Amino acid sequence: MRPELYATAAVARSPAETRRNATLLFISTLTIMSGATISASLPGIAARFAEVENVALLSRLVLTLPAVFIALFSPAAGFLVDRFGRKPLLLASLGLFAVAGASGLFLDTLPGLLVGRAVLGIAVGGIMTATTALVGDLFQGAARDRYMGLQQAFVGIGGTIFLTGGGFLAEMHWRGPFLIYTVAILLVPAALAFLPEPQRARPARSATGEDRLDGRSTALLALLFLAAAVNMIAFYMIPTQLPFYLAALGLPAPSLAGAAIGAGQLVGVVSALAFAPFRRLLGIMGVFGLGFVSAGLSFLLLAMAESYAGVLVAMAVSGICMGTIMPNFAAAAMLLAPPALRGRISGLLVSSIFAGQFLSPILSQPLISASGYGGAYATMGAGVLVLGVAAFAIRVAAGDG
Repeated sequence: MRPELYATAAVARSPAETRRNATLLFISTLTIMSGATISASLPGIAARFAEVENVALLSRLVLTLPAVFIALFSPAAGFLVDRFGRKPLLLASLGLFAVAGASGLFLDTLPGLLVGRAVLGIAVGGIMTATTALVGDLFQGAARDRYMGLQQAFVGIGGTIFLTGGGFLAEMHWRGPFLIYTVAILLVPAALAFLPEPQRARPARSATGEDRLDGRSTALLALLFLAAAVNMIAFYMIPTQLPFYLAALGLPAPSLAGAAIGAGQLVGVVSALAFAPFRRLLGIMGVFGLGFVSAGLSFLLLAMAESYAGVLVAMAVSGICMGTIMPNFAAAAMLLAPPALRGRISGLLVSSIFAGQFLSPILSQPLISASGYGGAYATMGAGVLVLGVAAFAIRVAAGDG
């Protein structure tokens, strides 16, 4: 961590910068929890298509299938935004997000739902890759950390509104939460009017070596991408499995699942707003330690929960993780990324995050079959807790984050 990057002098923003930043923040609300918007609909989807073979797994894939297409498309999106610019792909992806996301309102077969969710994944991959690269282009140092904390807070606000709202809409009908995706179309005019297209690095500049990754940076990025995937494998056990866990506890109402997940997102908002101070105080590895330890504790609390109040406490602790660790991944990646490679590195980070999302139900379902929901949450919690302790140990050994 370089202290000179953390000057605290206030910088006045022009009206154009304010509009630009606000547009990026509102777009951020659509992204990382976009798949989980329909979490509370999973039992309804499973019941509607009960005659379909392997419906227990396939109904969960309705939630997580976007993640595999995000993971597959994001590296290509990174190449496209580095080659052709951030804004064209972002605008196209916003429109596609609205259409594909809302397809669940009228598609009436499980394969049809899965196709719509796959196209949604392509759209989210484009949005996240373009916006992450834009943040790398437009902000530096402490300003970047402050913005990324604020961005994650908006992700949490979106999660709170969309997931809680999705729970209530799912009580009316399992198709209800799909309506939420149409909000993306409202952001297209703002993105068109207020987001700039940053000047991209010229190919000749790369010949100097200034925009190339050295061996150390490559290794650090590989570890970062692996950690991002592991974090999402663990975290996505909440939206994919919590509705079923609550039903096993005698709490089957979809609104309860949506409210519990939304409560975690709400705590995540507060934690994200504190990201920049945490980053200055703890360094990169210290924030990773904080995130993984809080995630591990939340899963252990969830495993021991015997009432809805216990579940809410566990979800609140999980919010500390998501509010701090997600902007830390992005900030660390942009710190390591040369300007000419920001799009591609953004795409690989997004790919890693959503690969973890997709793998989560595939890896967690056997754990649940073997040891039940409580045992699965306890096992995952213990593993993540070890990662948090290791991150703190590395920080202490290195003397800095």
